[in-house]
Amino acid sequence: MAIETTTTETTTTETAAAEATTARTVTASRLSNPVKLVPEMGAAAGALYKAVGNGSVPQGTIDLIQLRAGQIVGNTYLTALHTKSLRAAGEPEERIDAVASWQDAPYFTEAEAVALALVEAVLQPAIHGERVPDALFARAVAHYDEKALVTLALAIGQVNFFIPLALIGKPLPGLKPSEQWT
Repeated sequence: MAIETTTTETTTTETAAAEATTARTVTASRLSNPVKLVPEMGAAAGALYKAVGNGSVPQGTIDLIQLRAGQIVGNTYLTALHTKSLRAAGEPEERIDAVASWQDAPYFTEAEAVALALVEAVLQPAIHGERVPDALFARAVAHYDEKALVTLALAIGQVNFFIPLALIGKPLPGLKPSEQWT
């Protein structure tokens, strides 16, 4: 029995080492540049970017919810992209680090916490009842007017627009889109 356990542990270790080696040798995403393949995508993405940037919600809040979306779907590219954006905007490391556990973190305003709760409600299945219950909506209305609520919804939609490409195409974390598509 001990020999079988040792063999299994060795195989698991060897497999993990092989996967780690493979991960380090990846030099390009799995897809070609999506905008070159489907040029209409550029206009759609640009329209979303413009709509979300209308000023009714602070850009920092947009970046926080988009970082949380990347974390929820488990995508390193999106997580790294939005982390970098927050750092470039001067966001303190404590706040960036705490996005994954925002519920008990003292770093977020109530408005930011509501926005983070909304992205989680939209992206995660509801065990019981609605994804966005009336109580969460009431909290959101206390901090955001209707234009801002629609903007938050569009910001969640904006990151969701790119999630399938990030999951299927596996763009490389840390590289600009223009540097990595095959």
